Amino acid sequence: MAYQFSQDSEKRFQRLIPQFPSKRSLILPCLFLLQADKGFVDQEGMSYIAERIGAPVSLAQVHGVATFYTMYNKKPVGKFHIQICGNISCYLSGSDSITEHVCSKLGIEAGETTSDKKYTVDEVQCLGACGFGPVAQINDKYYENLTPEIIENILAELDKQV
Repeated sequence: MAYQFSQDSEKRFQRLIPQFPSKRSLILPCLFLLQADKGFVDQEGMSYIAERIGAPVSLAQVHGVATFYTMYNKKPVGKFHIQICGNISCYLSGSDSITEHVCSKLGIEAGETTSDKKYTVDEVQCLGACGFGPVAQINDKYYENLTPEIIENILAELDKQV
């Protein structure tokens, strides 16, 4: 069977409809619903969203929004999605050493997922916390003023959660 919103996401979708008079405005929250259901945004889900929202929203518009924003995962990610800011402020604060440390510790390169599907590491552009760099976002939580020691402690805490 083709993708459909989960029961919870369908209820949320129904509550969103009256909140967004412009149908195009539904694209962003619908992509979040898709990602909550599947863990990532894929072609099948984008087609479903375009169908559910209906005209004037096209699949091309949904695809354009999904591929523009880095907050939507375009492929499956690990249980812990580690996104490290690589923009200039964070880079000057040492984000490259944080990325190297995390990747070395996990035995993967940026853009990869560990074989046990526990961790995915990505370097992203600007997490919007430029005064607190280096910054990482792990799932929905921000970590600021990172050092190799701090990230080591964070990884140890995440390891306990599995």
